Amino acid sequence: MLGIARRGLRLATGLVLGAVLAVAELPFVVLAGLSLLCVFAWPRGRRAVLKPLAAAARALTEIHRRRLRVYVAADTSDAYANHRALQYLSLRWGLGVLGALVLGAALIGVAYGISWIFILLLTDVRHPGTLALSSIGGLFLLFLSLQGTFGVAGLETRLAWYYLGPSHHEALERRIEELAATRAGVIFAVNDERRRIERDLHDGVQQRLVALGMLLGRALRSQDARRAEQLLRQAHEESGQALTELREVAWRVYPTVLDEAGLRAALETVAERSAIPVCLDYALATEPDTAVATVAYFVVSEAVTNAVKHSGAGRITVRVAPGEDAVLVHIEDDGPGGADSSGSGLFGLARRVAAVDGRFRVDSPDGGPTTITAELPCA
Repeated sequence: MLGIARRGLRLATGLVLGAVLAVAELPFVVLAGLSLLCVFAWPRGRRAVLKPLAAAARALTEIHRRRLRVYVAADTSDAYANHRALQYLSLRWGLGVLGALVLGAALIGVAYGISWIFILLLTDVRHPGTLALSSIGGLFLLFLSLQGTFGVAGLETRLAWYYLGPSHHEALERRIEELAATRAGVIFAVNDERRRIERDLHDGVQQRLVALGMLLGRALRSQDARRAEQLLRQAHEESGQALTELREVAWRVYPTVLDEAGLRAALETVAERSAIPVCLDYALATEPDTAVATVAYFVVSEAVTNAVKHSGAGRITVRVAPGEDAVLVHIEDDGPGGADSSGSGLFGLARRVAAVDGRFRVDSPDGGPTTITAELPCA
């Protein structure tokens, strides 16, 4: 519900800006139409008039592209022709006026919807039925206006995509480039993970097993029964240490609890195993699919591990919440900041997130806090 409210507020802000720009667009469109009409039969004059008009249209269109990208989440191509910008503006001002009307109706609905409060406080009510009907009508108008806000935003997006692109061919090329980049990232992440597993096995478990073999060999060769018993006890302890380290390696490869008990249980285990206190806020009502849950787990696990090793923090906060068709993972520590987002650990996390078409962001100013955010799209 909160996400819908935020989106509605963002769209309303975009429509307000669009309505303000429509005040400048309508005179420009009228002036451009009259100018082109006057030189329609004169090729040289048409070219002379068209050049400054196209430059002005492109400047206005770029303002709209930024507005749509920030407030409506609609991304368009910058490779559109100048005449397409003129065509776009010739229709866009109408949507600006429509957006202003919708927002005006929303304000009227709010005024009528809450007017009964002031009327009851300031005057004597002689017709309570009329007051109730006006308030209900105002709230209904507000509801329709909010729906209209989403509708106008959708029309703005379709108009921009139709005239400004990207075209189907450009969209396919961009998608191919993204898939090639993410595939390379996945290959790199897999190879890096293999190297890390090999290093953990070589430096940890293998050394424990070598020590275990040496202890058992010394116990077999020992002529002293007491000394042999002592060596066997050491070998038993060493085998336990080797088993613990092997479980640690297996856990870092893939935790079985993720399949058996779900993402929440896996993240609770990460919090319990952390040397720094971790506050987990898990707000997902349903279990995400396996791919998203796996990436979310590794983002939290690696981020917590990096914070324990490098941040100098005293507390870590992890929040997993639903977004708009996405799972939002937010990790924050109270360390001094200055984390390098291009480092191997965070760069590997960015590649994991990119593999599922997600977004990854690191914010770590000097003085802290360090914030890691991953947006993982899901059905």
